Amino acid sequence: MPPIEASGHIDVRLDELLARRGMTLTELSHRVEVTIANLSILKTGKGKAIRFSTLTRLCEVLECQPGDLLRYSALPPDA
Repeated sequence: MPPIEASGHIDVRLDELLARRGMTLTELSHRVEVTIANLSILKTGKGKAIRFSTLTRLCEVLECQPGDLLRYSALPPDA
């Protein structure tokens, strides 16, 4: 059986949460103990996966729920 192609995508709302918290990506990187490069990949939506442990730390530091950070969009990424 061939794999199912996803038509939608997941939006990462890291910029919005950082702005609301008055926090920089560098500060988040130090507090979550994830490299700035990896956070940038996540922030730009170029990441293909996220570890639950990383998601948990992001939610702890940003005081949010996973749904505040990640949103499903039925539209293609470039729409």
